[in-house]
Amino acid sequence: MTRLIPAAERITLARELIQKAREYPLPAEGGKHDFSYIAQVKDLLRQARDLVKYIPQSAGASATIKADASKIKLEADQADREILH
Repeated sequence: MTRLIPAAERITLARELIQKAREYPLPAEGGKHDFSYIAQVKDLLRQARDLVKYIPQSAGASATIKADASKIKLEADQADREILH
């Protein structure tokens, strides 16, 4: 059975995943255009978005938690543009 992760912990984990995507090592050959690099970075950012996806719709989360979850989505989009474009 899976363990339920509290919303605050999900936000923390999502931020760690975004940071991990930013620090992912650039390959020597191909650089930013290497398909495996792009896939790994996009996967990390997708995991971050998925962690906070349903927090804004949940009734039990406070307004600050909901705002933080919305910020995570924006941070993931911004990281995607900064890293890959």
